Amino acid sequence: MTPVTTPAQTPGSRRALVVRGGWDGHVPVESTDRFIPFLQESGFTVEVSDTLDSYLDADLLAATDLILQIWTMGEITPEQRKGLDAAVRAGTGLAGWHGGIADAFRADLEYNFMVGGQFICHPGGFVDHEVEVVADRADHPIVQGIERFAVHTEQYYVHADPSIDVLASTTFAAHPDYPWIDGVTMPAVWTKPWGSGRVFVCTVGHKLDDLDTPEVRTIIERGLLWASR
Repeated sequence: MTPVTTPAQTPGSRRALVVRGGWDGHVPVESTDRFIPFLQESGFTVEVSDTLDSYLDADLLAATDLILQIWTMGEITPEQRKGLDAAVRAGTGLAGWHGGIADAFRADLEYNFMVGGQFICHPGGFVDHEVEVVADRADHPIVQGIERFAVHTEQYYVHADPSIDVLASTTFAAHPDYPWIDGVTMPAVWTKPWGSGRVFVCTVGHKLDDLDTPEVRTIIERGLLWASR
């Protein structure tokens, strides 16, 4: 595990743990590196881990205000998941985007309960689509001032927990292999309480330029701060 600081910055008053790994196609190192400076500028001391064994360190997690997880697919042991679960229930925030949080540890049902949604498919691969803020959630601090935006990337079809707070959604067009998805509206940005902790998920973010889309960048940055203890 590696602390990350820059010469011009002193350690912040809050602590963030970046847990990154899994499938390389979601560039976990490069994508999370885009947000580490933001976290530092926002007053976090940042540590980076490339092992899920960080979730076994109860003292570390108790001192952590925010976990940014980008770990696509892979397997989590029951002990690792229980450590993560206990930390979030105790107040540590959990946040991430795309497959790094919503396509992680598919076989662990308890993890899926905590996160509130699991990737099923991205019909058509990279497609043009819009993400629209839910009208009655427009005043939420994560999406305030954003109405809708367009992207050309994977559009995640997810199985979602009805208890999540959907902040933005996306509507699917017809696809020859999946005729039943035509007109289906699917959560794209959501939050979920978990004990005393907060969970934030944005399903957009397959590639680096997705994360550079101004609205996506803003939503993720706000989501990280919102989820933090």
